[in-house]
Amino acid sequence: MTLYEELKWRGLIQDISDPKLIDKLNAGGLTFYIGTDPTADSLHLGHYSSFLITRRLANAGHTPLLLVGMATALIGDPRGTVERKLSDRKEVERNFEALKAQLATIFPYEVVNNYDWVKDINVVEFFRDYGKYINVGYMLSKDLIRRQMESGISYAEFSYMLIQGLDFKYLHENRGVDLQVAGSDQWGNITTGIELIRKTTGDEVYAFTMPLVTDSHGNKFGKSEGNAVWLDKNKTSSYQLYQFLLNSEDSMVIEYLKRLTFLTKEEIEAIEAEHKAAPEKRLAQKKLAEEILNDLHGEGAYESAVKISEQLFAGNIKEIPVQDLLAGLKDVPHFETAGGPVLDVLVSSGICSSKREAREFLSGGSLMLNGEPLRTMDVTIGPDTALGGKYVVIRRGKKKYYLGELV
Repeated sequence: MTLYEELKWRGLIQDISDPKLIDKLNAGGLTFYIGTDPTADSLHLGHYSSFLITRRLANAGHTPLLLVGMATALIGDPRGTVERKLSDRKEVERNFEALKAQLATIFPYEVVNNYDWVKDINVVEFFRDYGKYINVGYMLSKDLIRRQMESGISYAEFSYMLIQGLDFKYLHENRGVDLQVAGSDQWGNITTGIELIRKTTGDEVYAFTMPLVTDSHGNKFGKSEGNAVWLDKNKTSSYQLYQFLLNSEDSMVIEYLKRLTFLTKEEIEAIEAEHKAAPEKRLAQKKLAEEILNDLHGEGAYESAVKISEQLFAGNIKEIPVQDLLAGLKDVPHFETAGGPVLDVLVSSGICSSKREAREFLSGGSLMLNGEPLRTMDVTIGPDTALGGKYVVIRRGKKKYYLGELV
């Protein structure tokens, strides 16, 4: 397959600015950029799905630049719903440094910051050199702008696409960038840059977008109940990432393998055949987790996450790092306790309805404390008996877990 054919097969092409780009992609030699705004101190799984394009294109002979945009972060990207709150400058600066360091370990290409070339442009220059060339009607036709008009949009966010167009023009003129790549939600901003460059220089530049990675309901991949799955393993542990990927929908997992891994067409088709034959084994999900975990957290991260999962299933509570234990038990009943005699804790937490019931569970060998059988009520719950000095895990029966936190 040519590069373009492979990108199409993987589901990584949605919009393309010009058919001539197809041959240029296949030939290699383009300098391109992809960007993000430093709105947090870590990238999340959605960024990973987009930024993988840098490796694919680099492997085909193209040169990547990564833009982390402090200038655009300080303005805010229209999201088609409501106006974003303005970000604090110091926080944006901290986020920039954090993302720059993180990118160096995952996508080790040059990072540029649009604040470096935007900060010295005065307002008159901005209007004359950039705003003059983009028609308001053209801007209003963009989907995100049009949708956000219903709830109200500030001039700052309205101008966001001009800044992104300015970025493309600057990188084209100063770094030889002829291609911008982004998620499909950025198409309006990207084409503004193409238009600005065409009108001010007459040069021809190109762009393509990738479909956003989503679940079967259209929710962005890596977002769960408003919480991102972070690439920083201190924010989302290897075990948490493993569990998220292991729970990928059967109907979507092959698409994820195509878009989020470098497995070949033949390898993915073989996995797909096995998956269809025995979906209950979750072979495709396990392979997805293996590829992503080892890429993000280093070789052995997948095996470590699997081991933690097995330990949790077997009840080997004390061998599991507290952070991973909390992640593994996030859906079990939680309770707070001041500690004290275990009999009192069992009743006050609702694990047992009465002291009599607690003693019956004890005599039947049905209670475990932090992974070990509870054989006597002569135990005091406190920092000395708690995991990490703060947490207790009580199992009643074979499967019913409770997580307690000392307060």
